Amino acid sequence: MTEHHTPHKGTAPPQGLLPPATVADGPVPQTDRLRYLDVATRRIARGMDLDETLRELRQAAVPAFADAVFVHLDDPLPVGAERSTAPVVLRLHSADRVSPTHADTPPPPLPEVAERVQPAGGGRLAELLRDGRPAFGDAPGNAPAVAELLAAGTGPAGALPPGHRLIIAPLHGSHHVMGTVVLLRGADRPVFTGDDLLVASQLATHTALGVQKAVMYGHEAAVADTLQHTMLPSSLPEPTGVRLASRYLPASKTAQVGGDWYDAIPLPGNRVALIVGDVMGHSMTSAAIMGQLRTIVQTLAGLDLPPDEVLHHLDEQAQRLGSDHIATCLYAIYDPISHRLLMANAGHPPAVLLHEDGRAEVLGVPPGAPIGVGGVVFESVEMAAPAGATLVLYTDGLVESRDTDIGSGVEALRVRLQSTAQALASLEVLCDHVLGTLGPGTRDDDIALLAARFEGFPPDSVGYWYLAPHPMTAGQARRLTRRALRRWGLESLADPTELMVSEIVTNAVRFASRPLSLRLLRTDVLRCEVTDDSPQVPRLRQAGLGDESGRGLFLVNQLALRWGATRVSSGKVVWFEQKIPAK
Repeated sequence: MTEHHTPHKGTAPPQGLLPPATVADGPVPQTDRLRYLDVATRRIARGMDLDETLRELRQAAVPAFADAVFVHLDDPLPVGAERSTAPVVLRLHSADRVSPTHADTPPPPLPEVAERVQPAGGGRLAELLRDGRPAFGDAPGNAPAVAELLAAGTGPAGALPPGHRLIIAPLHGSHHVMGTVVLLRGADRPVFTGDDLLVASQLATHTALGVQKAVMYGHEAAVADTLQHTMLPSSLPEPTGVRLASRYLPASKTAQVGGDWYDAIPLPGNRVALIVGDVMGHSMTSAAIMGQLRTIVQTLAGLDLPPDEVLHHLDEQAQRLGSDHIATCLYAIYDPISHRLLMANAGHPPAVLLHEDGRAEVLGVPPGAPIGVGGVVFESVEMAAPAGATLVLYTDGLVESRDTDIGSGVEALRVRLQSTAQALASLEVLCDHVLGTLGPGTRDDDIALLAARFEGFPPDSVGYWYLAPHPMTAGQARRLTRRALRRWGLESLADPTELMVSEIVTNAVRFASRPLSLRLLRTDVLRCEVTDDSPQVPRLRQAGLGDESGRGLFLVNQLALRWGATRVSSGKVVWFEQKIPAK
């Protein structure tokens, strides 16, 4: 892409650089050149990305050193130490020239430059690029190189006054030629001198270093960004009783990618785990550590542990990854049947609960210490999760900035949610509104946002019983099941459901030492769950002709739409689902 930047007329040279009059009046003292180079190179070095580096070069070179500067860069720019065998192609990336002092004054008669240059393999321009040293455009033999860089049909003799008025300064990185800088002076300025070649060499060297830094930074940031987005959930689950929405907003391009993540994981009993976390730091390593921690959390969630135990085990695993890796995490479990929320916090900003009446509340869960500190006791706090309320989880990039501490930012978020909640019925609109109020400016950190609106489970769609483990329990479970199905108008499912309930309850009675539970849930499917205190998970197997057992799960596998068995902290849950017939 070509960018043309023209200073406003009458613009003064940047502070510390040589004014054009100084150059025009005669030779420049060596001390002035050194002072100019010191300021110019420091300006170029402070560029954070490619565009900023080249902008600083333009502002340092024009008008203090030249009347115009043109930068051609390799397309594509090389990354790392690998050498490409493809032909070199230079594209005009940046251009700047002196503006006339008055509106009615024509611009200096300087030539245009080529938008695209492919140096001939044995040509003079390719030779100058390989040599790497700045050269005068009117030096013997350099006319072909100048002709390649200038626009077609423009020769150096017709476009420039005679003398050393054009310098070609190649941009050499650590392993590659990255392009070239062309510096020009018009007829009202003295010609370039041999000392000016040294100045151009320093400008080109520092520009090349800045370009190389920007390319490597951009490459690493792109890889880390891709890595992070790959590790974030591509879509959210759609569990019964809760609606979910999420957003991920990367930091501005001047900051590296971070380790923010969020997740929503379905749990047995129609519950759902809601997680948001943040690995400290901004690098590809942070993104990789984030991916590992997220995988560990998913594994721990599959064990159906309470939030404090999940954070405890996550902390242990994080320490094995290295003591330098610190993260914050908030883990919550929502139960739509009991309308309860269980939450634990590991040094993360607090969640905000937006009630249906528009009142926003910062949840008072003990913050704990970050993940990776070690030896910390986490605490799970249970609270009501009324239907219609919305839980907002987020990372610190939403509430903390250079000008705002976390405490003030959290309070501002609470006020913001409370002041607009009643007008924002849509969860998606609510997320967009929260991010839309950040305002313009550079963000130093990524933002992960997860919102959950609690809908709950209708009480008349749940059947829940505790059963003592004895030989008559299976018959009792069949009777309770038939009664519930009759109440729901699902008599057509009674026979297969009773059979499967009987088989699962019979298996639970064999191993349970405490009362087991039977739960029926009517949603878009009919779901049955049997929970007991034995961790021994049943496995589907092929029973032999003489076996007296082993056919129960085979029948469940044949009759159910889906079925499964999950080990939980208190034992196990065996469940199956059936499709509800259309009315």
